[in-house]
Amino acid sequence: MAIDKELIKESVRNILIALGDDPDRAGLKDTPDRVARMYEEVFEGMNYTNQQIADMFNKTFDEDYYDENNQDLVVVKDIEVFSYCEHHLALMYDMKVSVAYIPKGKVIGLSKIARIADMAAKRLQLQERIGNDIAEIIQLVTGSEDVAVFIEASHSCMTARGIKNAGARTQTQTLRGRFKTDRDLMERIM
Repeated sequence: MAIDKELIKESVRNILIALGDDPDRAGLKDTPDRVARMYEEVFEGMNYTNQQIADMFNKTFDEDYYDENNQDLVVVKDIEVFSYCEHHLALMYDMKVSVAYIPKGKVIGLSKIARIADMAAKRLQLQERIGNDIAEIIQLVTGSEDVAVFIEASHSCMTARGIKNAGARTQTQTLRGRFKTDRDLMERIM
């Protein structure tokens, strides 16, 4: 699916009119084009399935020390991303993603974990789905069933409108494989 920039420009122009402003005034004349270009960038992840993202960032390294009882962990904490809530098109910001997995014969390049988190967030999303998407992509790339994703974020649909509670933070956990049942693993990554 390609993002239709022309339709976005037309729609933003109509929103400006609906808000009672003049889309042809100097400060707004180029706004529809700027918004269309911004949307193309911030919603880039909408162009790809989870499998396509996994294929894009499938850079792994074989590990010769692996055995079935392996409990070694890879944890990348505080990956900064942002997204947009699909309910209000509102910004989810100050978002920190932490990803943990137990290698199964190979490890993924560390920067690829951050790239996967970023691409999964670049969609109209729910925070819960971002965690699920990241976990699924990490599983596809690494072959490991044992993946945990923790996300904490502020949502402008709560901080700037509605309840207007600026201090509210939302935390989600997505647990796969042994992370669902093994409390010792969970304690090791907290």
